[in-house]
Amino acid sequence: MLEKRIVVVGCGRLGASIANDLYEQGEDVIVIDKNEDSFRKLSDSFGGLTYVNEGTRVETYEQLELKKDDILIVVTNDDNVNIMISQLVRKMFQIHTIICRLYDPQRECVYQEFGIETICPTYLSVNRIENILRGKRSA
Repeated sequence: MLEKRIVVVGCGRLGASIANDLYEQGEDVIVIDKNEDSFRKLSDSFGGLTYVNEGTRVETYEQLELKKDDILIVVTNDDNVNIMISQLVRKMFQIHTIICRLYDPQRECVYQEFGIETICPTYLSVNRIENILRGKRSA
């Protein structure tokens, strides 16, 4: 087994893309989703572990035997679920690196209190649009 594993919770378009890219880069990847059909989004060449289970259950992570050096990426489509999973895993397993997708930018302060990195599509979109507009104005 490799030194660290990357656990992706949520196998929607984003979760599957992340898992595929990380696996292609040689990372040890585990994907968790409550719906087995979601794993169809993974590429045919994906050789990581897929695990059908609820991401909100302690037993899920106990069975995976998470270690502090593992990385958790939480990208379900529900901010409440994402924060719950992040807090649970941080408290129970002391995982150092946790990254969450966050739809509501106003909730970012809650994640920061727990030392959880966030990716917010709203902020990313605003920044990208502003960059495009700046480029158009200077042309």
